Amino acid sequence: MTSEITLFVNPTAGRGRGAHAAQPAASALRAAGFAVRTVLGEDAADALARARAAVRDGTGALIAVGGDGMANLALQAVAGTRTPFGLVAAGTGNDFARALGLPVRDPAAAGRLIAGALKEGRVHDIDLGRVGDRWFGTVLASGLDSRVNDRGNRMRWPAGRLKYDLALLVELAAFRPLPYRITLDGGEVREVEATLVAVGNGSSYGGGMRICPGADLTDGLFDVTVVGDCSRTTLLRVFPRVYRGTHVDHPQVSVVRAARVEIAAPGVTGYADGEPLGPLPLTARCVPAAVTVIGP
Repeated sequence: MTSEITLFVNPTAGRGRGAHAAQPAASALRAAGFAVRTVLGEDAADALARARAAVRDGTGALIAVGGDGMANLALQAVAGTRTPFGLVAAGTGNDFARALGLPVRDPAAAGRLIAGALKEGRVHDIDLGRVGDRWFGTVLASGLDSRVNDRGNRMRWPAGRLKYDLALLVELAAFRPLPYRITLDGGEVREVEATLVAVGNGSSYGGGMRICPGADLTDGLFDVTVVGDCSRTTLLRVFPRVYRGTHVDHPQVSVVRAARVEIAAPGVTGYADGEPLGPLPLTARCVPAAVTVIGP
């Protein structure tokens, strides 16, 4: 592996934490003997083109600095290649970093961990989800959660997961369960009234909401969490349990596993890694060993 690695930086992540995180991460990597090149880009499309060029030119690793959105953008460059992927988490949610067992909002520690792992060859393959030509690492959200995601992403206050809690309360005021059509691995179509359907490669979204608590990044399967037709009172009572992952014990919540999931519902936008994918229907495939990650 070449000693030159690429930092892929979102300077606006986490209200500017991305820019501040890049320097201590780069310093830790340089102190370990790596040559560090930084990629910014004028916008997301330009940044992705530059990241893909770095991968194509043989960079030793692509290290994203930012939040889940930046991690998602980086995955579009490294998925399906053998270029190791690392993450210096400096965003709001940082769910992908949690799934990988990486430090959150401690860029120096993340830089040291990544440097040590690269030197010692501590890399491993994980699965990714794919919808069309878009890859994702954590959860595909649809229904109430995607509407909360939409509202939370527009909010500037409060910070962190509290914004999603507030967005949930606002969205609940007008939300009604939706008629879903769910097809698992090309089998029988299931028609259900549901509050949300979450397709998890990783376990959490929204800054630690463990919506798919049993999801495994290496088993070649999604965990699909279906929250059925619940009253607002029930949702408000069950919702706090999502941070512990114990909501799956509620009788209105079911979890199934599948490698290919087709979901359809009217008027719903799908989000993956907090980024909009487009309106349902969508088909997600779990692709085994799709990316090599730098791990603890």
